[in-house]
Amino acid sequence: MGTNGSTMLEPLRQGLPPLDPSTVSNAASCALPARYEAVREARQFSRRTLTQWDIGDRFDDVCLVVSELVTNALRHALPTDTAPPPAQEPPVRLHLMRWTERLVCAVRDPSRESPVAYDAEEFSEDFSAESGRGLFLVDSFSDSWGWHPLSGTLGGKVVWALFGLGSAE
Repeated sequence: MGTNGSTMLEPLRQGLPPLDPSTVSNAASCALPARYEAVREARQFSRRTLTQWDIGDRFDDVCLVVSELVTNALRHALPTDTAPPPAQEPPVRLHLMRWTERLVCAVRDPSRESPVAYDAEEFSEDFSAESGRGLFLVDSFSDSWGWHPLSGTLGGKVVWALFGLGSAE
């Protein structure tokens, strides 16, 4: 199969990391439009949020991961052949959740398909160099990541990445 097969980096199909939701000290989320400017909006939202939470020292890593997760959601999870039906809720949403020593970035999208780490065959030549690289960056810059399908009226899935914050002594 070679090193470029989709089995090279298998995302974990699991729920959010084992962190008690009732102990979240901060949480913020923003809805993102189905257009590529959403990546910039997600970065700006993340910068403002991390600055407010006084964890700006992790901004570069978090911002890179947020950019990749949002780009993947826009590129792979949104229907491209038809106009999306009008919905009350934009199709992609970024969630940032902070515990004392952990930060989780989670991106919700409408697809229930597993994130794929290498997908170049589905894209034209100019996309092939970029396609699939994002999840390797997520894996490299976060402490762990995974995804899980959503049930109920929302549908779709959440792809998450966890960052250890440690003490800023």
